[in-house]
Amino acid sequence: QSRIRVRLYTWDAEQPLDSLFFGERLRRAIAWRAQLGLDEPHGAARLVYSEADGLSGLIVDRYGPWLSVQVTSLALASRLDPLLDALSEFTQPRGIYVRTEKGAAAAEGITLRDGLCRGEAPDGPAFIVENDLRYGIDLAEGQKTGFYLDQRDNRRAAASYMRDRRVLDMFCYSGGFSLNASVHGHAREVIGYDASERAVALARANAELNGVTNARFEAADCFNTLDALHAAGERFGAVVLDPPKFARSRSAVRDAMRAYHRVNRLSVGLLEPDGILVTCSC
Repeated sequence: QSRIRVRLYTWDAEQPLDSLFFGERLRRAIAWRAQLGLDEPHGAARLVYSEADGLSGLIVDRYGPWLSVQVTSLALASRLDPLLDALSEFTQPRGIYVRTEKGAAAAEGITLRDGLCRGEAPDGPAFIVENDLRYGIDLAEGQKTGFYLDQRDNRRAAASYMRDRRVLDMFCYSGGFSLNASVHGHAREVIGYDASERAVALARANAELNGVTNARFEAADCFNTLDALHAAGERFGAVVLDPPKFARSRSAVRDAMRAYHRVNRLSVGLLEPDGILVTCSC
């Protein structure tokens, strides 16, 4: 029932798609991340990148000694147990969580239950170090697999533009851009907004964890907040936009373009002269 008609795992029609095949794909993917220096025990890294590792429909993120596994194809959902066996063998995690995206799961016909499926759960958040900052990760209820690892380098790079600036971090989630702006960028002040109360609570906890006192976080609708800040005449030396996915299907592209236009237009209007806009799209 998937809208994706073909998922290609091998060009060899004689190759059995068995535990040995998928185990070798996993072993190679994990070995490549180690070669890149992404196997630091207290850090976090994406170990499996779906199609890029020849494992369409499988994402595996490591947060210290825990794994978060996201399955987006029925083919790999039906083979989940041997995949988890191989991951356990290669990484020796303390625990493995399985996460599914509701829309993707429904489109594929996946009936997996989210939650801890192997080993033990952390006593509270799982803690990692990224860019010399500590973060608590909500493996059970956090967005996606718990953290946005794809923004690791961007968080650090953006911070280099923030010195002495008043920074607005919209859609801040657990404070990644905000904390880098404060600690590495030496921003004067950082204000972060996110619609999720849970995310804001995590951002506040992460700020406290790193001794950051010049950042504050508020739960609010980000579009309404941009309108209100604009109406109040607020100005910032830098604005960071990292919004969630606006287009979940081809039919939503036009509305998504309108949303991107609006959020960027409002943010440019909040900048001081020579201000910096960091804008991202999903």
